[in-house]
Amino acid sequence: MYRLSNDFARYRYAVTIVGCGGTGGFVAESLCRLLPSKGVDLILVDHDRVEERNLTRQSFYREDLGKFKSETLARRLSTRFGRPVCYSTLPVAMERIASPGLVIGCVDNGLARRDIASAVLRIPSPKWWVDAGNGENFGQIVIGNTDILAEMTPDENIYRGLPLPTLQKPELLQQTPNTRSCAEVAEEQGPTINLMMAAAVVEVVRRLIDGTCSWVQLYIDMEAGALVPVLATPETLKPLMKRKGGSHEEPKR
Repeated sequence: MYRLSNDFARYRYAVTIVGCGGTGGFVAESLCRLLPSKGVDLILVDHDRVEERNLTRQSFYREDLGKFKSETLARRLSTRFGRPVCYSTLPVAMERIASPGLVIGCVDNGLARRDIASAVLRIPSPKWWVDAGNGENFGQIVIGNTDILAEMTPDENIYRGLPLPTLQKPELLQQTPNTRSCAEVAEEQGPTINLMMAAAVVEVVRRLIDGTCSWVQLYIDMEAGALVPVLATPETLKPLMKRKGGSHEEPKR
């Protein structure tokens, strides 16, 4: 059985959540329970403010309207769990994520994923990027950390490098930002998919920290009642490493 390296967990590390909306807010709350308050920095990054349409399916309340999502969650969770929770109200493109550890992407568009990919490549190793995305009643989680092919060879059945999520699934870069009304969003997402995604993300994080994660991708299908993993093996990764279209170069103007 191949598994992913947990070298990052041997020393002080950071867990950075980019996107504090439908999935990210629930992930942040669960990680406050999972992660120790010492030796692990929890950082929330989101420049969006709470809107009326967010109240039905995100971890916010009416008194939060107009406030920054990351700041609101950080203050609430810090008080509730008695632990430091850092936050940034800047776009991830303007942030410098310097600490080794985990980046959890809970964003819904290709531009944000491109910026996360650039940030992840600048983070010193060891590191992992856990990308989560979903539709109405389905979703996927993709794990990766590098665009260097030489790093994707297992050492004694341990992978220290996997292709970036946007290299594994280049179509993630094509997703357009959400500008739809709350009614349109409600029609396209089930009421519990974000909770299911958050639970799966936290399980991935738990396994990464423990050194027991053997997945490169994980798929949820609530219509079929299925949770389907894709194992990190040389056979699985070989076609992924040959895919084109995952470049993170700046778009031509």
